[in-house]
Amino acid sequence: MTDTPTPLQPSPIHLGQASALPSRPEDAVLDYVPNPRPGKPYLVRFTAPEFTSLCPVTGQPDFAHLVIDYAPAATIVESKSLKLFLGSFRNHAAFHEDCTVGIGERLFAEMNPVWLRIGGYWYPRGGIPIDVFWQSGEPPAGLWLPPQDVPGYRGRG
Repeated sequence: MTDTPTPLQPSPIHLGQASALPSRPEDAVLDYVPNPRPGKPYLVRFTAPEFTSLCPVTGQPDFAHLVIDYAPAATIVESKSLKLFLGSFRNHAAFHEDCTVGIGERLFAEMNPVWLRIGGYWYPRGGIPIDVFWQSGEPPAGLWLPPQDVPGYRGRG
């Protein structure tokens, strides 16, 4: 297992480098770089409309549309390392709740942003779509929070 770097890692290890997709989320190394606008309240949004993991019971693939919003403090997460981290779930067997909340908690613990929320909009399993939401607490006053605007699953309707 790869050691998890501190949020103030001296330089990104993935940016500008060939990087293999980690086989497990715990092997993924997230890179963090200094916030270019420290002290300014702003929101960063990452959208992963084709997130995949595996059902822990059947081993079949599960699909989700993830939306990650955060207000940075001292660091921001480098997007290539985030893409590799999210991709590492492709062969990871876990329930929707575990994947969604685990991603939010890891980012919050490592990056230590002012605030973070994640919405996991999962496609149906057994005929029932499951949406999972987590946030680190109340958003800071004055922070513009656009809606996540991911429509509920409608099937062919």
